[in-house]
Amino acid sequence: MLSFILRRLGTMALTMLCLTMVVFFLINLDPNLKKLAISQTEMHTSAEQLENWLVNHGYRQNFFSRYGQWLGIVPKQPVTDPATGKPTRRFAFCNDPVEPTFSGVLQGDFGCSTKFKTTVASKLFPALSATGILMFWVLVVMVPISLLIGILAGMREGSRTDRTLSVASIASTATPEYVSGVIFTVIFASSLGLLNGSAASASRGITFYNFTLPVMTLAIYGIGYIARMTRASMVEVMTQQYIRTARLKGLSFGSVVVKHALRNALIAPFTVIMLQFPWLLTGVVIVEVMFRYQGFGYTLVEAAGNNDIDLLLGCSLVSVFIVLITQLISDVGYAFLNPRIRVQ
Repeated sequence: MLSFILRRLGTMALTMLCLTMVVFFLINLDPNLKKLAISQTEMHTSAEQLENWLVNHGYRQNFFSRYGQWLGIVPKQPVTDPATGKPTRRFAFCNDPVEPTFSGVLQGDFGCSTKFKTTVASKLFPALSATGILMFWVLVVMVPISLLIGILAGMREGSRTDRTLSVASIASTATPEYVSGVIFTVIFASSLGLLNGSAASASRGITFYNFTLPVMTLAIYGIGYIARMTRASMVEVMTQQYIRTARLKGLSFGSVVVKHALRNALIAPFTVIMLQFPWLLTGVVIVEVMFRYQGFGYTLVEAAGNNDIDLLLGCSLVSVFIVLITQLISDVGYAFLNPRIRVQ
């Protein structure tokens, strides 16, 4: 198992290197750089002045040199002040070195946010923390409810309970976040007036009124998906020979489900639950913008809309890392839960 994990970590490192290089190239295409220069100067700035701004702020350096500086494997070069001719920081609001220094992602320096006028780390990590709180409560709501629905539906395949819960699961899965968010807002906030608190105020304190709608919007989609997977796994387990043997020995139906069927039926849903983390990262983009909750998704949209290159790169790095690490945890957990699976 240790050898398997080490091989996977090496593959993850290579994957992150390749993906970040591709993202770095796409984000630093010339049209994006020109949009950044325009947003940092004036709309009527001449093409020559825009080019001078890009040169003075280090955006016209060699691609591989800039990528190496961003990673921290190439010394970061200071820019030259056109007025004095002396080395200076790229941006006054960041702690960029004024002499060649190894200062990149590997050293914990994610760059400067041109939109928020601060370091990327001081904006990105508080946003990740806010999204982590949202994801925690979504999982607290989503996982128990979806497992309960899937188990109840799969215990008696074809029954009225099974059909009702299956239809409800399919309906929730077929409803995207931007639709369910609007529906919940209309029903609970506008019509009934029960949840009038804005999610934007959650940064000052989470309450039932300002946090319920975002959690419901994200959870409702995942509940249906996990419930359907749990039901399919439960149906398959309930037809196994050892279940029939346990019933023939005189064990009650409830005892058979709890002691024999439940553990085996939860192996497949475990993998699905772990893969909800990457989905939640994409789902929060819609929900956080809709409810003005200033987390990772909101920050990503703001960075993309304002050509904030370093912040976009930081968000991309975090997204790739979360996808890869959750896949690793899923594979390792599946091998431990299912004795029939071997690393070899």
